[in-house]
Parts: sequence; structure tokens; C-alpha cells
Amino acid sequence: MYSSASQLPFNGESFEGRFVPAAATAAPPDPEGRWFFIQDQSIFLLEDRDGIGRIPLGGIPAAFEGQVESIVHFGSYLDTPCWAASVRAGFAVPAGYVCERLAPGQIQLSDDLLSLCGLAQQATFWEATSRHCPRCGEATVTIKGERGKRCLRCKNDHYPHLHPAVIVLIKDGERVLLTRKSFWAKGRYGLVAGFVDIGESLEAAVQREIREEVGVEVTDIRYVASQYWPFPSQLMIGFVATYDGGELRVDQTELEDARWFSLRELPDLPGKHSIARFILDHYARPEGAGGA
Repeated sequence: MYSSASQLPFNGESFEGRFVPAAATAAPPDPEGRWFFIQDQSIFLLEDRDGIGRIPLGGIPAAFEGQVESIVHFGSYLDTPCWAASVRAGFAVPAGYVCERLAPGQIQLSDDLLSLCGLAQQATFWEATSRHCPRCGEATVTIKGERGKRCLRCKNDHYPHLHPAVIVLIKDGERVLLTRKSFWAKGRYGLVAGFVDIGESLEAAVQREIREEVGVEVTDIRYVASQYWPFPSQLMIGFVATYDGGELRVDQTELEDARWFSLRELPDLPGKHSIARFILDHYARPEGAGGA
């Protein structure tokens, strides 16, 4: 269990001192280092390797030449440059590699490697979606020393989009209200979550998402932690709230199920890499219970 949310994967503090973002270091003149090949939210990894050794090292491997685009230097890990590249759709898995879905809790990677893979995915997404100015459509160029892009025509600068989302644990004495989406692992339940609307405070977003998804009211909304979530670029802002009345009504367009669970009989929960699990581990214990 993580003792601090800053230690969660994808948060920069979790591997501070081992990873340096690209904005803080110059891109190498030659594209050599670790290669993170992304294809439709999946990562190509070397077979029969452990840890960071699962990521190809050196120049771009021959098997991927001519099959990648959106190549970007996104930082350095243990003083080795890290490159991300989008692999063309339909490209088959080369001999000696496996292709695994970047789904935290399902893919078995160390925290550092999971964080690097997530940042690589975010880097390729930004590179692919920022080639043209959103104001006039002209081609853009990278702003030296920054993550941003500059339009060659109107000189407009734009930067990676960060999408804030609230995620909240609803408590009522010795029970908690948990939700389930249809595409989650069988029997798994998690927390109410949703994106913040324009002009909406975080607290208002918490109340609205809870009303929309499960139909109840809450009070005593308290911020507890946050996690960057690069799928592709979300900031998950975690809260705990107290049930304040209302009948449970499940929004079937968003959820498969929602129900109250005793704190002593919780179902299968999200993986330890997520802020949902962090909040449950730290704020869903029965009164007087020890650590999770």
C-alpha cells in the first residue's frame, strides 16, 4: 500500500531522481535510448526480459523501421534518453516481442516502468494531435525547452490539454457506496468519478456526478489526494464525502451497478496503482481498524 498519493504511478514525485522530463533536458541529436512503442493504448515489450530491460535499448529496432510515426523524446530515465513512437495500425507483433494493453492493474510492470509507459502514451497522443494550430490550422513547431507547440503563421502557443476529473468515496457510517462499469473485471467495484464541467468548482462537480450516477446527496466533501492519469491526459482529484440522504438510483447509461457495501465485506477493488484504491485503502477502514 502506498503511504502517500505522491508515490502513486504517473505522479512525477513517484520516480523523482530517476526520471527527468523532456522539458528539463535537451533532446539528444540522435534518436538512441529506450524505445516505447505505442499502438492503440498498448505497448510493445521484449519477451523474456525483466524490468526496464523489457524496453528496447539503442537505435530504433529494425523490426519497427518504417512502421512508426509521432516520434518524440519525452525525457530520460536513469540518464538514458526515452523515446516514444506511435506504431501504425495493423502492424503485427514482431518476433521476440509481446504487445500488452496499458491497463493499470492488469499489465504486470514495476511502478517506474508503468509510469514510463503511461507518459510515453501521453507523449505520442500529444504529438499526434498538436501538429496543426487549433486557431488557424497551420503547421506547428515545438517550443524549445517546453512541451508546447507554436503556430508558424499566427504565432499562437498551445500546450498539452489536461482534463480534471473528480473521484469520490461516499461513506455512511460503517458502509460505503461503490459503483461498477460493465467493462471492468468481473465483480470489481470502484468509486463515482467524472469530468469537471466548464465553470464548475471541484466540490460542485462531486455533488453533480454523485446525483447523476447514483441519485444521492452528500455533505462534508473533503479533498484527500490526486493522481495524474495519462490515458490520455487526466488529473484525478480525489475526495471523501458523507452520505446526506436520498434513494439509491443507478444511472444505467453510465454504470452497470451501484450498491452499499459493509466496510468489513468489500468486493474486488481497483488495482493498487490507482487513486481509487489509494482512497479506499486509506479512508474506507472501519472505525478502530488497523492499516490495510
